[in-house]
Amino acid sequence: MKHGKKYADAAKLVDRTKLYEPEEAIALTKKTASANFDETVEIHIRTSCDGRHADQQIRGAVVLPAGTGKSVRVLVFAKGSKIDEAQAAGADFVGGEELIPKIQKEGWLDFDVVVATPDMMSVVGRLGRVLGPKGLMPNPKAGTVTMDVTKAINDIKAGKIEYRLDKSNIIHCPIGKSSFTEEQLQQNYDALMAAIVKAKPAAVKGQYLKSITLATTMGPGVKVIANRY
Repeated sequence: MKHGKKYADAAKLVDRTKLYEPEEAIALTKKTASANFDETVEIHIRTSCDGRHADQQIRGAVVLPAGTGKSVRVLVFAKGSKIDEAQAAGADFVGGEELIPKIQKEGWLDFDVVVATPDMMSVVGRLGRVLGPKGLMPNPKAGTVTMDVTKAINDIKAGKIEYRLDKSNIIHCPIGKSSFTEEQLQQNYDALMAAIVKAKPAAVKGQYLKSITLATTMGPGVKVIANRY
C-alpha cells in the first residue's frame, strides 16, 4: 500500500523495532497526527484468545473518563413509560415496531448505538441481519439491553465504548481524538486496559495480550509494551 508524504514523514518519527511505554506511545501517536481533521486515536490489541470457543470470548463496555470526542446518536427501542424516560434522558431516536420497516426496507441507519429494553428484544431480533454485521445489535454484556435506559443513555453520551474480539482475535477501540491532551488519552487508555485485563477469560493461559498498537486514523502504528498483561 502506497502512502503519501505526510504519512512518510510521520512514520520517520516512529522506531518500528521499539516497544514503547504507554506514556511515550501516546505522546508519539499525537505527534504523528498530520491530517487536516481531528483524527481518532485508536488502539489495536492482539490477544491469545481463540474466539471460536465460547469460553474465550471477550465482550464488554467501558466509559472512557475523558469521553470519545465524538457526539453519539442513540436509538432506543422501548414502549410505555420507557419511551418518555428515554426521551427525557436525551435519546436521539425512540420507537418500537414502526421502526422495523424503516431500517429493513429504507436502509435508515442514522444512529451509532442501539439500546433496547428486554421486552423489546423480540422486535429488535428481527433486525439481526441488518444490525448484527454492523455491530449495532443491543447486548446485555455491553449494557445496551436494560430497563435502566437513563443510565445506558447517560453512559453512552459520556463516552461509553464497547470492546469485543473480531474474527482475528483482535480488539479495536477508539480512545479519543488527536486534539485530546496526553493526560486525557492516558486516562482513557488506562480505563480501557483495566477493563480488558479484568475481562481475561479463565480459559486463556500464559500471556494474554500479544501486542498493543496505537495509531491515529491516518498515521503509522506505534507499538506498546504488552508482555506485562
